[in-house]
Amino acid sequence: MNKIAVIGLGLIGGSLALELKKNSWATIYGIDKNPKHLEKALERGIIFAKADDETLSEVDVVIISVPVDAIPSVAVDVLDRIKDDALVFDVGSTKAAVCDAVRNHEKRKNFVALHPIAGTEYSGPEAAIYDLFKSKVNIICEKSLSSAQSIEKASEIFEGLEMKNVYMDSPVQHDMHIAYVSHLSHISSFMLGKTVLEIEKDEKSIFNMAGSGFASTVRLAKSNPETWTPILMQNKEFLLKSLEEYIKNLIEFKNILTKESADEILHIMQDTNRIKDVLAGIKN
Repeated sequence: MNKIAVIGLGLIGGSLALELKKNSWATIYGIDKNPKHLEKALERGIIFAKADDETLSEVDVVIISVPVDAIPSVAVDVLDRIKDDALVFDVGSTKAAVCDAVRNHEKRKNFVALHPIAGTEYSGPEAAIYDLFKSKVNIICEKSLSSAQSIEKASEIFEGLEMKNVYMDSPVQHDMHIAYVSHLSHISSFMLGKTVLEIEKDEKSIFNMAGSGFASTVRLAKSNPETWTPILMQNKEFLLKSLEEYIKNLIEFKNILTKESADEILHIMQDTNRIKDVLAGIKN
């Protein structure tokens, strides 16, 4: 990997560029439709040089880190331009649309559909940090449609970041599961923040009275809306299903609270406490 191009220099793309510059000694080129992002990435040393579409025919690896609604068309365009042995992968949190877009491309074998599950609530090149991916999980979808060389190269990149690679055959299954464990939590965080802002008009009171529990629960509401709106729209089908279940549980809890059934509230919370063991098992 002598030359790497990163398209999209936000939190994920920028952090990958930082890590790969450190780990691979490759020349990192940056492409971003926002000229301010390019300048900031150069200023911070995230990339070595700006690039354009012509550069894509010369590099060994292309990383696509743009909003998910743009990924399918960008992926096809990139595959049209790359050299025969180049690796292309995207890092979007939805996989079905991009997998559909590239499925019949003559260079589909060069593409790896993956999702490094990592991030913060911050965005842009300023948010790029080292060790963002350490000890996290990287999901690789449709492994059988990528060449062995492409899978090996992509796997090595993320193992070098100390991530655990996990393989899923179906990008649709990926999108379903990620709707429940990631995308729904962002909606919940945004809506909790919205509710409190609407009920509590005195913003100073929010600042003075908000404890760590509130702060941690609404942390995701600080995420970039321009990033998350396309994600939620692209995964609408599975999100609607998860929202129906979530709303049902909220209504059930409201009804129990209305009739002042402390035993039922205790039972629900005790049963849900099992999530501690589930999450502990994931970390181990």
